[in-house]
Parts: sequence; C-alpha cells; structure tokens
Amino acid sequence: MSKLYQVDYQSPIGIMEVVGTEEGILSVLFTERDEILYQPQPDMPKVLNDCLQELDEYFKGERMDFTVPYISEGTEFQGKVWSALTTVGYAETASYRDIAVKVGSEKAVRAVGNANSKNKLTIIVPCHRVIGTNGKLTGYAGTLTRKEWLLKHEQAIKNKSVM
Repeated sequence: MSKLYQVDYQSPIGIMEVVGTEEGILSVLFTERDEILYQPQPDMPKVLNDCLQELDEYFKGERMDFTVPYISEGTEFQGKVWSALTTVGYAETASYRDIAVKVGSEKAVRAVGNANSKNKLTIIVPCHRVIGTNGKLTGYAGTLTRKEWLLKHEQAIKNKSVM
C-alpha cells in the first residue's frame, strides 16, 4: 500500500480533510473540527497540492471541473453511481432516479442513495448535485446546510459567467 498523506483545507463552509497518495486523492470530506490539524508538509505529493489548489479555485468560483487524479474504492455498483455523478454538470442537479436510470437500474433509487452517501470524494465527485425526485434537498453526508450552500454557490457563479 502506498504511503498516505493528509492535509486540511479551510473552505468557506468548514474544514475539509484531504487524504491521498502519490497516485491520487482517496478522500475529500468535511470535518466538524474548528481548527486545522493537518498542514501542508514539504514531502506532500504534488497531487495533494494540486487538489488544494483546485478546491481553492472551486470555492473562488474559478473552477467548474476537477482534473486532479483520484482513486475510488467501492463496489462495482458504487463505482457506476460515482461515475454517473461526474456527468451531472456544474450548477445542475439530477434526481436519485435520474442516476438510477443512468446506471441501468431504474428501480434501484435507494441503492443509488446509499452509494451516493458512501462517496468519499466530496465536490470532486459531485454528490451534492443529487436531489430528491420532488426537487427537495435530501441526504448529504456533509450536512444539508452545506449541500444548499454548494448548489447556491455554483448557481451564482454560473449566472455571473452567463451575463
């Protein structure tokens, strides 16, 4: 197993913990901590530095897509769901049903929700863009308040770039 590196990122909506290896990012998750515990280290791989930069650009409204390499660890079904999430465009939303149809299991709406909740690559694999069929915000491991903030942030940036 490759050596793991960890670094915190202070986002406008809380501290995010980034974990990765030389090869790619394994997780980007919100913490409930009030202070940064993991500072960038001199031996930190380029991929983690790149991830911090891309997160920074995202929150500043300068980035709509992530290019940093990442490594997803999950079941085959979870992998299909996470891959489908990356097709939901910036400032757009899709329902759990939409994702279920996209992965070829239209009756597996709850399973899609479960896979969505296991996504460890918050924002990079945009699980915050998945909403209920009724258009309501439902379930988000990073809290519904953050989900709402992220969707409003993307909408505001998109609207600004359209003008």
